[in-house]
Amino acid sequence: MIINRLLRDLKKVRELERAKVFLRFFKTGKGEYGEGDRFLGITVPKTREIARRYKDLNLKDLQKLLESKIHEHRLCALMILRMRYEKSKSEDMVNFYLKNTKNINNWDLVDLSCSYIIGDWLKDKDRGLLYRLAKSKSLWERRIAVIATSAFIHENQFDDTVKISEILLSDKHDLIHKAVGWMLREVGKRDQKVLEKFLQKHAKKMPRTMLRYAIEKMDEKKRKSYLK
Repeated sequence: MIINRLLRDLKKVRELERAKVFLRFFKTGKGEYGEGDRFLGITVPKTREIARRYKDLNLKDLQKLLESKIHEHRLCALMILRMRYEKSKSEDMVNFYLKNTKNINNWDLVDLSCSYIIGDWLKDKDRGLLYRLAKSKSLWERRIAVIATSAFIHENQFDDTVKISEILLSDKHDLIHKAVGWMLREVGKRDQKVLEKFLQKHAKKMPRTMLRYAIEKMDEKKRKSYLK
């Protein structure tokens, strides 16, 4: 079976020492966001190289990969799904992604997939889906909501990033603070006035991490003024 060959190819390039590092890096301890995740210790470029070889893998096998407890299996599946979506622009790929958000359960899995699939799909469509995800109980769905707006930022469309950032202002999780700050920073790189308007309204109540990420590319004088 094709999926068995893919799994063998991944196993061949595993690095056990790197896997130990990943366990710490991705916070897999008890009570941490990545609790229970397992790793082969494969770099993203190597995973992507293998994904390209199996870019026509069927959805049934992609589902099996996404349900795996091994992180790189899920990452490889999402890379293949992204390739299939970019080729087809198919709603089926989008729906498949949305049905599997529970398996897109670490920040790198979200960041390497959602803007290229969900964000791209919604460029010319109603974006209510993102607002529903932004209010989800799932940390990963909330992160998908804001990171997906990266696709709009690249088109110089900032409204949804701003509005979703406002929804997530009071979020308790550090990974959301970082994600929102990152997207606001990307907005500021294209239009600093939009970022500053947001900061003038919200800087005082923004979590510190979110604020630091958002103002990272500003000149030192402005950064210090916002941090005060």
